[in-house]
Amino acid sequence: MVTDKDGYIHLIQYLTEHLDIFANSQQQSASDATVMELFEEQLAGQIIMVCGQNPSLTFAQRNLVIREVDSIVYDLEEILARVASQKATAEQTLFITEFSCLIKNLFDQEISNF
Repeated sequence: MVTDKDGYIHLIQYLTEHLDIFANSQQQSASDATVMELFEEQLAGQIIMVCGQNPSLTFAQRNLVIREVDSIVYDLEEILARVASQKATAEQTLFITEFSCLIKNLFDQEISNF
């Protein structure tokens, strides 16, 4: 659905190009949430919005969305393994929020094709 599209590949490339944001973990953390917790929270919120904005999605389509998000979280865990459990800085929090919105945009685009 999303993870097999060029847009997703470009987003993963965008993430890897900005890994230096996550490498600089010496900064003061902005929250009690870890990098991965923040990604999971932000993605969950975005997917809830996707489903809320598309009440006509069938049960099977919603399950497909959830499986895709699980796959995305797995990819993020692989890419961010070294920093996943570190507390997120303000810069990381901003990046995670932006990245999660871009993921939502991918879903919005795909769902409009249903």
